[in-house]
Parts: sequence; C-alpha cells; structure tokens
Amino acid sequence: MIDATLLPLQRAMLRSPAAALAARGVRADQVTLAGFSIGILAIPALALHAYWLALVLILRNRLADGLDGAIARINGPTDRGAFLDIALDFLFYALIPVGFALADPGRNALAASVLIAAFVGTGSSFLAFASIAAKRGLSAQSYPSKGIYYLGGLTEGAETILFFAAICVFPNAFPLLAYLFAMACGVTTLTRWLMGWRAFSETE
Repeated sequence: MIDATLLPLQRAMLRSPAAALAARGVRADQVTLAGFSIGILAIPALALHAYWLALVLILRNRLADGLDGAIARINGPTDRGAFLDIALDFLFYALIPVGFALADPGRNALAASVLIAAFVGTGSSFLAFASIAAKRGLSAQSYPSKGIYYLGGLTEGAETILFFAAICVFPNAFPLLAYLFAMACGVTTLTRWLMGWRAFSETE
C-alpha cells in the first residue's frame, strides 16, 4: 500500500552502497542469493525462540532485496535477475511462518498455515496479473523500473516487513497477528482479482 511512496527514499538511501558494491564487481544476482541465504537462517532461529536474532536476519534479507535492485539499475537489469528476485522473495515470505510453527506447533501451526495460504493468494494473484500484463505489453506507472508488472495492494513489501518485525518482537501474539495479517492479505487478493477481471475484460 505504501511501497510506491517509500520507493524514492529507499533508492536514495541505497544508491551509495550499491554503487560501492558495483564498483567492486559485486553483481545483483550475488546479492540476491546471499540475502536469501541469510534470510532462511531466520527459520532455525525462530524455531529455537531466538526471535531478536531472527529479526536481524529478516531485516538483512530485506536490505539485500533493496540492494540487488539498486545494483541492477547500475549494471543493467536482466530477466534472470528479475525472476530470481521475485521467486526467492515469495519463498522467503512463506518460510517465516514455518519458523513460528516449529517454535510452538500446538499454538502456532494453524495460524501459520492460514498465513501461508494467504501468502499463496497474494503471490499467485500478483504473478498471474504480471503474466497477462506482460503478454499485453502493459507496465506499472508507479513502478517503471521493476522487472515485472508490480501490482500493489493493501499488503505489499513494506507492510509485510512491519508484520514480520511485529511477530518477532511480540512472538506470543503470533496467532492473533497472523490471523489479522492473513485477513489483510485476503483483501489484497480480492482486490487484485477484481483488478484483473476489469483490466483483462476490456478487450475481450
């Protein structure tokens, strides 16, 4: 919901470190893979109730997610990079609830399952829209430099990061927060379905 507003600030903050990394020969794909590798370490951290460590790992993953795009804009974006970035992002999002389910299966497993299902809804609607949009040569005006059509919604990247931070800081509230965020994801999915229905019915 607020990603487009935050994007200029994010780019300004990451421009210098991205330029320094690019000057040293670091490629965007390397940052993407390194960020994912760091991020999935949050799963065992969560399972072991090391919630603050998990939060640090999650935030480092998100930092890498911003840096890889900034480096790609310097060196030139690639289709492989865009594919790798979005594929690993969606997997990372789905793995965080697994960590909470492992931490306390009896209390968290059902809420984690509902949350993962909600992520499937937002992810599948996002990618389905992007696929048809690419076929029709459409582009998102709010995100002109994205590798694929970036369809917004109530729960975007910034909201998801804030949610992950909240459940790490307040792990005992995970079931309640997970259900609430899953409901918000449900709204995002429904609005994307509606947008797709309208956008792709115009020329039918």
